Formats: sequence, structure tokens, C-alpha cells
Amino acid sequence: MQDYFTIFLITAATGVGGLALGGVLAAMIHSPSDRAVSLLLRFTAGVMLSVTCFDLVADAAEESGILPVLCWIMIGYLLTCLLNCWIDRQAHHTHSHGGHESNRAHGHSHGRARAAAPGGGSGELCACGRHTLHTAGLVLAAAVALHNMPVGMAIGATFAGAAHAGDGVLAALIIGLHNIPEGMSIASPLLAGGGKRAGAVGIAALSGLPAIAGALIGYGAGTMNPLVLSVSLSFAAGAMLYVIFGELLPESEHLWQDRMSGLATMLGMLLGMALIFMHTH
Repeated sequence: MQDYFTIFLITAATGVGGLALGGVLAAMIHSPSDRAVSLLLRFTAGVMLSVTCFDLVADAAEESGILPVLCWIMIGYLLTCLLNCWIDRQAHHTHSHGGHESNRAHGHSHGRARAAAPGGGSGELCACGRHTLHTAGLVLAAAVALHNMPVGMAIGATFAGAAHAGDGVLAALIIGLHNIPEGMSIASPLLAGGGKRAGAVGIAALSGLPAIAGALIGYGAGTMNPLVLSVSLSFAAGAMLYVIFGELLPESEHLWQDRMSGLATMLGMLLGMALIFMHTH
């Protein structure tokens, strides 16, 4: 029971806390540069990729053959992809982590909504013309909340398979880093639609609650037996790979394109590898 309580506290601090921090930053810095957000997304993707390949997949392969691991990685990736596609279809939007002007490539501009000031009226329309900016922020919060369930499972599965407690803490911290730009993308349209700062930050934080449930489920499943642990780790790895290649890297590319931007991803990978090595030796 103490393990569950520890995971609850750590996931709450990183999952909910990361989104809340993003909301606070959006309230303090109304319009961070596309370049800065893009580099943060790329760096986070690099760290997450290291943890996925050298931690989650490596631990899963120790418990079973490589073929089942590859199959469950694909299942985790596809199910997470389908979940996000369903969310987008229900909301009539393609949501964006950064929410900057480049989102117009998707036909929408929810996040920064540069045409609308934070003190503007709550009826300000977003670029699609169907929803107010405040509603767009709520829709995005719901999308992030659903998306955080499999991400939380990755944290729980990592704790279940970790030889050292630090491995699970590392995964949780990386998810918290990943949540910062998501929190900014939720709070920004709420602020631009006339919402109060406390309310925008609170909604961003609440969208992280499913990560806690996911972490507890992932840990419970992973501690049943080695086979279930391998399945949990592989599924979580697939979900993480979708976040990396289906969301973070494409969004960073939309925000800012430069040949040197790949350096941020590589540095993130190197940092992730260094942290994993320090915890395992």
C-alpha cells in the first residue's frame, strides 16, 4: 500500500504539477517564442525516446521474447493514436501542444490566439469559427486528460519493473517536463478568451488527474507476474512512442524549422541515456 501511495504522490507532483506549471508560465509569459517552445518539445522528445528504448523496452525484453514486445509496442502505439484521433474528431479540432501561429497549417489556432488579448471577452472566436477560445481551451483540457491515462500507465509500469526506485522517478520527471508545454496550450486559449488566471491554471492542473489513475493501474498490472509486466512495459513504450513521433516532434516542426533544431533532440537523448546509466550503475 505504501508503494501505491508513493506512486500517487510522485505522479501527482509531476503529472498535475507539470501541467499547472505550464499554466502558470502561460499566465506569466503570454507569448513565448515559437523557437523556445519548439526546442523544449524536441529536447523532451529526446529524453523520452531514451527512456522508452533503453529503459522500458529493455526491461520488457528481459521478461519475454522480443517478438511479443514488438507486437505490444505496436498495439500501444496504435491504440493511443486511435484514442487521440477519436478525441480530435469529437472536438472537430486537431489539438496542438504549442498552439502557436503555425497551427494554422491545421486550419486552427487555439493556443496563443494572437488576435485575442487575455482580457478580451469570453465570446472571442477561435480560428475555426465554431468555438469560443474558452471552449477551445476546455476541449483541449479534456483531450489532454484522456491522453494522460496511457502516459500515466507508462509511469506505473516503469515503477513496477524498475530495479531501482530512481528509474520510476526519472520516468515521472520526464513526463512532468513533457506536460509543461501541454499546460501552456490549455491555459493560453482560456486566458485569451477572458478566463481568470487561477481558473486557467486550475483547469490545466485538473487535466493531469487521469495520469495518477493510469500510474496506479500500470503499477498494479506490472506487479502481477513477469508476463503481465512485460506487456505493461511494452504497451507503455508504444504509447510513449506515439507521444514522441505523433505529437511532440510534428508540433515542434510546425512551430520552428531549422537544421540545428535536431541538436535539441540529440541533447535530450544524451541526457536521458546519462540519467539511465547513473541509475543502473
